[in-house]
Amino acid sequence: MSLNLSVRIDPHSGFCFGVIYAIQMAEDILDEQGYLYCLGDIVHNDEEVERLEKRGLRIIDYATLAGLRGEKVLIRAHGEPPSTYQMALQNDLTLIDASCPVVLKLQNRIKTSYDRKDKIFIYGKHGHAEVQGLLGQTRGDAVVFENLDELLRHELPANITLYSQTTKSTDSFYRIKNELETRGYQVSANDTICRQVSNRDLELRRFAAEYDQVMFVSGTKSSNGKVLYQACKDTNPNTHFISKVDELDAAWFRPGQTVGICGATSTPMWLMEDVRDALLRL
Repeated sequence: MSLNLSVRIDPHSGFCFGVIYAIQMAEDILDEQGYLYCLGDIVHNDEEVERLEKRGLRIIDYATLAGLRGEKVLIRAHGEPPSTYQMALQNDLTLIDASCPVVLKLQNRIKTSYDRKDKIFIYGKHGHAEVQGLLGQTRGDAVVFENLDELLRHELPANITLYSQTTKSTDSFYRIKNELETRGYQVSANDTICRQVSNRDLELRRFAAEYDQVMFVSGTKSSNGKVLYQACKDTNPNTHFISKVDELDAAWFRPGQTVGICGATSTPMWLMEDVRDALLRL
């Protein structure tokens, strides 16, 4: 018996412009030369990475990069520290730089702060590719923290220069700033959060509230995916996190229900469309 579900994809979900730009650059070069090296996953979505690998994308790490000579290498939207550019010069590598403009602007601001001898604290995820690029602007001197508790475990200076990874929650960033000021610290807060990402939070909450069930489609490595999934789940408890079509479970649905499909800034539209098509077949 068909469940006869009514299914709609959130028109605002899917790749942000930084990811669209990086993938377009990769596809153009793959069309030209049939292969391309990419430093790290081009996007935090295994399904999309697999699609591009079939077209000739070769995901490499720093150890492999060190051994390459005379090749083209894509820098993904997350950006890279200065050391990567130095290695490229030494190894005669051509960098195809698809760093997101929002990330590049943030890197430049942090570098300027560092040159001024500011005490820099970065709200972000330890080890995240973007954060590594930001840390590199300070020669590793900035302090990265994931939450207020972790920050307060540090011996803090009277004057704090606060930055954020571009995909963090604006609410959390300002809560941290306000708490520090309440405790008597002077805070120079640089809100460098990408509005295309932070505005999605509100858009997704509105979207999730409209449906009986919500399918949140995202790669498990996506930081932004975890944050946006939680926003949906808080709004609509019937929100399910899936990273591919075969994770759908027919037992979640009742006949005639409305289902909304949405995703992270690293979720390809074709994957959400595949999920929609599978739901319509139930």
